Amino acid sequence: MSIGSPSKSQVFAVWGHSQGGQAALFTGILAKTYAPELHLAGVAAAAPATDLATLLTEDMDTSGGRNITAMTLWSWSRVYGAPVDKLVTPEAIPVIDHLAGECIERFFDVFARRGPSKALSRSFLKVTNVSDVEPWHSLLATNTPGTLPPAIPVFLAQGMKDPLVLPSVTLSYKAKLCQAGTPVQFDSMPGVGHAFAGRDSAKAAVEWISRRFDGAVPPNTCSVN
Repeated sequence: MSIGSPSKSQVFAVWGHSQGGQAALFTGILAKTYAPELHLAGVAAAAPATDLATLLTEDMDTSGGRNITAMTLWSWSRVYGAPVDKLVTPEAIPVIDHLAGECIERFFDVFARRGPSKALSRSFLKVTNVSDVEPWHSLLATNTPGTLPPAIPVFLAQGMKDPLVLPSVTLSYKAKLCQAGTPVQFDSMPGVGHAFAGRDSAKAAVEWISRRFDGAVPPNTCSVN
C-alpha cells in the first residue's frame, strides 16, 4: 500500500436494485462530501430508477407504475410537505393510505398489494402528468440521480423485458455516465423483467465489486451500444 492510499477498512462499495439502485447512485454522488475519509471503490445498480419524470409518466398504464406513483406522492407529501390533494382524487386517498402500510419485504408481498392496486387507475390522478405540476416537477428533478464523479466506476444491469424501469431509460443514463468519463460495465439481461433484475445480476455484480476491492482496472463497455 502506498503512502496516502486508503486502508482496506476504509474502502467500500454499494449495490442496489430498483429504488435501491437509485440510492446506490446517489451514494456515489454524495460519498465524498458525506464521508470524505472513506474510499468508494465502485457503485453497482440493477434496474435503477433514474429519470423519474419519464418513468412515472410511462409507467402509469401499468399496475406497478400506478402503485409506485401512489407511493411517491404519499411519501413526498410527508417528507417535503408537498400538497397531494392537488394531484389525487379524494376517492383514491384511502387506497393510497392502505398501500402505504403494506411493505414489500419478500417477492410474495407483491401479490398482497394486487388487490388494493386494482382500485387505482389512471383516473386516480387529477392531472395527466405529475411532472407538469410544482412542487412535484422540482422534486422529481431533485430525486433523479445525475452523473457520478468519473473516478467512481459503475456497474449497471438491466433486464430488457422490464416494463417498470424501462431499458431505454437505463441506456440513456449509461450514455450520460459514459459522456462524463465514468467507466461503465453494462450487463444487458434479455428476457428478464423488473422483479428479478437484482437476483439475476447478483453473481456478476459481486464479481465486479470483488475486482474493485482488488484494485483491478474497471472494465468499460461505453463503446458498446
